[in-house]
Amino acid sequence: MVENLVIVESPAKAKTIEKFLGKGFLVMSSFGHIRDLEKKDFGIDIKNNFEPKYIVSTDKKKVVAELKKLAKEATTVWIASDEDREGEAIAWHLYEVLKLKKENTKRIVFHEITKDAILKAIENPRQIDENLVNAQQARRILDRLVGFEVSPVLWKKVKPQLSAGRVQSVAVRLIVERERDIISFQSESFFKVIAQFTVTDEKGVEKTLKAELPKRFSTKEETLDFLTSCKNAEYAVRDIEKKPSTRKPAAPFTTSTLQQEASRKLGFSVAQTMSVAQRLYEAGNITYMRTDSVNLSETALTAAEEEITKRHGSQYVKIRRYKTKNKGAQEAHEAIRPTYLNKDAVSGESNETRLYNLIWKRTIASQMADAKLEKTNIHISISTNDKELVATGEMIKFDGFFKVYMESTDDENQKQEESLLPQVKAGDILNEEVMNATQNFTYRPARFTEASLVKKLEELGIGRPSTYAPTITTVQNRGYVVKESRDGVERKYEVITLQENDISGEIKTQITGAENKKLFPADIGMVVTDFLSKNFTTIMNYNFTADVEKEFDDIAVGKIIWQEMIGKFYFPFHANVEKTLEESERETGERILGTHPETGKTILVRIGRYGPMAQLGETPEDKEAEAPKFASLRTGQHLETITLDEAIDLFKLPRDLGLYEDKKVVVAIGRFGPYVRHDGKFASLHKDIDDPMEIDLERAIVLIEEKKEKDRLKHIKSFDEDAELKILNGRWGPYIAYQKENYRLAKDIEDPKVLSYEDCLKIIKAAPKKKTSKAAKKAPAKKKAPAKKKATTTKKKTTVAKKKTTTAKK
Repeated sequence: MVENLVIVESPAKAKTIEKFLGKGFLVMSSFGHIRDLEKKDFGIDIKNNFEPKYIVSTDKKKVVAELKKLAKEATTVWIASDEDREGEAIAWHLYEVLKLKKENTKRIVFHEITKDAILKAIENPRQIDENLVNAQQARRILDRLVGFEVSPVLWKKVKPQLSAGRVQSVAVRLIVERERDIISFQSESFFKVIAQFTVTDEKGVEKTLKAELPKRFSTKEETLDFLTSCKNAEYAVRDIEKKPSTRKPAAPFTTSTLQQEASRKLGFSVAQTMSVAQRLYEAGNITYMRTDSVNLSETALTAAEEEITKRHGSQYVKIRRYKTKNKGAQEAHEAIRPTYLNKDAVSGESNETRLYNLIWKRTIASQMADAKLEKTNIHISISTNDKELVATGEMIKFDGFFKVYMESTDDENQKQEESLLPQVKAGDILNEEVMNATQNFTYRPARFTEASLVKKLEELGIGRPSTYAPTITTVQNRGYVVKESRDGVERKYEVITLQENDISGEIKTQITGAENKKLFPADIGMVVTDFLSKNFTTIMNYNFTADVEKEFDDIAVGKIIWQEMIGKFYFPFHANVEKTLEESERETGERILGTHPETGKTILVRIGRYGPMAQLGETPEDKEAEAPKFASLRTGQHLETITLDEAIDLFKLPRDLGLYEDKKVVVAIGRFGPYVRHDGKFASLHKDIDDPMEIDLERAIVLIEEKKEKDRLKHIKSFDEDAELKILNGRWGPYIAYQKENYRLAKDIEDPKVLSYEDCLKIIKAAPKKKTSKAAKKAPAKKKAPAKKKATTTKKKTTVAKKKTTTAKK
């Protein structure tokens, strides 16, 4: 019999906690959520006050059975899931499904997995907080209603197999709007003037002093006029201005600031940061990693003071008690910090040690003294005009927290050029070496990185610490957004130089616009955003999404009843869904580019069944008339930016390259990208090497032979008895292919070539029977005559039981 059963949500967490508890405790894991809303009818009884219908996941039935058995035997059951709303919901589901009793069930919470924290939690148990559970239920139900009602509208009005979500759709909108700002941005050029002087110090050593003209010239003519006016000029130090300044350390990490800084400093994705942080937490190395709070406990502050004093001296200590600015902060009561501040490193795999080191440095730095700096401005007069040059430098007088840590920034255009200035005094005459006026260009808005998107979502109040990572992952998995790096393009700029009273010019080149791990909207993401913004203004409104989060906060403290909050939103929303299904037009992102110069036919681009494409010619009403031609857009081409000439080039494909082995070689673009076709076989072009508009016969033959060799290596054996039966080499090793089914071979079969036809049939017969899909079970449908009557429309159109497949007209 078990005296104390402790249930947590992860095996790693269970293993760590078990070390701190005595023999009378058995720690078990639920492996996350044990049940969720069922799929049928949304899993919500809308007529019965939005009563949720939960079902135990198939893969959790064995876990539930084992926990039920242990719970019956236990004297006391301790539910120790995480302390946020999701953790509280897991605790409630365990209580309900395991049919636990109030008198012997205790809820315990802790924000760090240490012996002291666990024992303190055991001494101070509480009941399950129904308000927190209801806040999480409200979030889950609202998101289910939005997703399950809007997604079928997208299937019908845009493209099959699309999805929408309350937070994900707004996140995509942010990325789409930023991309359109970039597309419409017009860069302007200007000239920046920098003069270089030689200064000789007291020891006779020559040093360089650079000074900049604060004014920017918008034209070359203005720039030349200024440089001309500087001929034969004398440059003197008019004034030296010194200003003390201080820099304060950043607050300890919250979930969002950890995600941002790990992205900037370590190159982690948001999801990767949370995965690594989860492991650190479960191993007892850091406090709970989903939090809005910047507060540190008194114990942590004392430990930080001791550690800083020991390492750097008492002059580096400045204890700060940060307060959370976010009113909705509710996920935990302390910032993310190391559980033991005297440990500056932990064992583990590389990413764990790197992230832990970042958290340790940020926590320690937050309790260190300000950095003290001195900023110096040297004002230099020009004798031949009324302009003035300024040299700027910064000196660190006391490094303070700089000794440990400095926060990064998302501003990729910010240049941190700090330099020590040579010693000069007012009245000194400076020796000019050269003056350069360099052409610069205004920066377009920066595309979002995962880190900067998290920052923006937090600023707008959209989502909570637990939702940032899954939201960003989801929009990429759905194909609405892609994260990638792109090469820059070459741009020319001019440098005008004044040296020894002579003015000269030079044209140089630079690479501009390179992107590193940025978020780009896909064409389908832009089209879906336009459709939703046009027809579902409420859920696409940034303020609505933020206001909903505030209402969840109110539910969590018992201020409002969750069913009333859902009802207030749902009924107008559902009416809008019905209206959109009835009245809205299909959205394809269609854009007419112009007419073909030879045929005079219209060329347009739009979303088709297989993605973005170009269309040559209108779709005719008469079925006997000539059908339009279609061509897939190439990689890097987009509906909103492709030009008429680029679209015309698409219809030059397929291209006939010539003959090879007396068979025609053709290059074309298909559903999965550009390819070469030869003798009924297809070979894909290499993405970064081959251009379908430029590839020649010689290169195509190389690709054809590569494909043949790959096929030769794939084929192991065929059989005269049945041409359908083959032994092939696959990604996971050799297998039997027969009648469109694959059968893996046992590892002890060392040489598949020795298998006979009869051996293969035995393996097929002994293999587990595969489930037949519902579609396969149905008999082939007979062709029906066109229906004369329209189908009767039912009121509840959006409660979709059967998924309709709509075929887009080409």
